[in-house]
Formats: sequence, structure tokens, C-alpha cells
Amino acid sequence: MPMTVVTGQFSPAIISIGSRLPSVKYAARRVTALIPRSARAASASISFETNSSVDSVVEKEKDILACPICYNGLVCIIIFGYYRGATASGTKLQCNTCKRSYSGNETHLDLAVASGSNQYTEPMPLSTELFRTPLVSFLYERGWRQNFIWGGFPGPEKEFEMAKDYLKPVLGGNIIDASCGSGMFSRLFAKSELFSRVFALDYSENMLRQCYEFLKQEESLTNKEKVVLVRADIARLPFVSGSVDAVHAGAALHCWPSPSSAVAEISRVLRPGGVFVATTFIYDGPFSFIPFLKNLRQELMRYSGSHIFLSERELEELCKAGGLVGFTRVRNGLFIMLSATKPTR
Repeated sequence: MPMTVVTGQFSPAIISIGSRLPSVKYAARRVTALIPRSARAASASISFETNSSVDSVVEKEKDILACPICYNGLVCIIIFGYYRGATASGTKLQCNTCKRSYSGNETHLDLAVASGSNQYTEPMPLSTELFRTPLVSFLYERGWRQNFIWGGFPGPEKEFEMAKDYLKPVLGGNIIDASCGSGMFSRLFAKSELFSRVFALDYSENMLRQCYEFLKQEESLTNKEKVVLVRADIARLPFVSGSVDAVHAGAALHCWPSPSSAVAEISRVLRPGGVFVATTFIYDGPFSFIPFLKNLRQELMRYSGSHIFLSERELEELCKAGGLVGFTRVRNGLFIMLSATKPTR
């Protein structure tokens, strides 16, 4: 199988590697479009087949992906294989600054901090590890998520329509579907054609595999290439600061190990005027007001890693502490959809 090795930084052009795998050319173009323009200023020491239409496409792309360690841009150092819709199989990306390398496989780019480590493992809280299991990942869209109706969740299609109202100011831009699970909202965002690029992001490898399989089966989604699957930690987002137009998190915030760290990261990557929309469970009962029950709630959260008992007041303070303004919400039973915005000044 042909292989292209990039020994330096490269310009926005199609890499010519023969006619047997023309889709690899496209893979090279897509990976290039995700790398900061400053990293593409110099030419690589390989042959290029220039194409003005590619230059035009790249110029329209924003500088997006970044190293999750130092938040600086990534350079493609190798492309091996062929384009599979989500990423280029065998893609290797390297940080301009710390030289840390990251890889892509058949289903997703792995941009978690500890990705690629053979010896070091870092167990996450139960609320996170549960969704990394193959069984839960398989069941999530086959009955698990549908059961949320008991808590007042109106269902993905209705939630999507509600989210669109909050997202009106940033339509046409890019969006991160954070903690995307099996990608039900990622597909809805992509099919709507309302966003130029959809980043389906999750920490669970198995969820991303399910997401990839569902994307392959989605016949009504004609432009699957606009969906990029990324494995990453919600508290260490691999995106350039101020480069993202919108972040959506459906039924996820209560499972994040540290919602404050996650919202701070979301605020960092949002551009001024960018929008954060999330749904979660809420509880404004005795856990919020009776001291000993509040302490009990904190102990439950500490052991389970779940923040399912956050109140509306806490959610508003959470957004404010993370640097977001304009908190607004819609409630129904235990269901809440909230939105906040990155200040323009």
C-alpha cells in the first residue's frame, strides 16, 4: 500500500501519491485543513500536485485541532492507508512545540493526553468508565438513551430542535458535539447542513466505534466527511483557543468528573460570541437546601463521579465561573437545557 511520509511542514496542496488510491489525496487535503495555517507556510521535501480549488477550501477552514498538552498546532507527519470518512487510517500528527505525536485509526483521531501509552493507565470515575465498556456503548442508542424520557427528556429530535434556537447566532460555523456517545446528535447536526464541520468528541473508544458504524449506515447523510471523530478528555480539549463556534453536550454534564474544569475548557476553545448548549438532569429538592443532605450528595458524587444532583443555581454559577455569560434555560421535570455564551469583550 502506498505511503506518504511528510518530513517537514507543508503547504495547502494535494499530495500526489499515485492513482491507485485517489482517496488518500483527499485524506491529505482534509488533514491539512485541520492544521493551523502557520504550520503550513513552508513546503515539504516531497512532491506536490497543486490545485487552486484545494487552496480555496483550506483558506476557508479555521485553525482547529491542537495538542492537548500545550494547545499549539499539529503538523501531519505521515499518512498511511485511505480515507474512511472520519479520519485517515494511520494518520500521524505531531505538535509543533512539544513534538508529541498522535495517531488516527480507522474510526477516530486519538487526541487524549495519555493516548498511545503502553504502560501508563489512568482509571476514570465510574460514571466515565461505565460508558467505555462495549456493552453500554452498544446499548446506548438501543434503549439506554430512550429511557431518559422518565426524567423529562423530550427525545433527541425534539432536543435538537430546541438546541437550534440557542445556536442561531453561530449557524454556519463549526460545532463540537462533546461526549457525543454513539453520535445521535452528531448525525443530526451533520444532516441539518447548518454547520460547516461537526467534531464528534468522546473519551470512550467504544462509543466512537459505535458512532462510526452508525455514520456508515446513515444513508441520508451524503457528506459524511464533514464529521470528524475525536477521542479526547472533556477537561483537556485538543482545539486551539477561540477557534470553535459552538459546543453541544447532550445528557453528559452530570457524568463529567469535573464540570468546572470542563466548562472552563469549553470557554477557552469558544470564540467570542460562541455558544455552549447542554442538557442534563437537575434536582432542586432537599439536596440543595438541607445541610446534611447536601453533604451526603457531595459524598455520593465523590465516589460515583456523577454530578446528577446539581441544581439550577449551581449550573448558572458553573457557567459564570467558567467565564460564560447570558445563562438561560428550559426545564421539564428533571430535564434542563441550558445555554451560555462566550463574552465578545
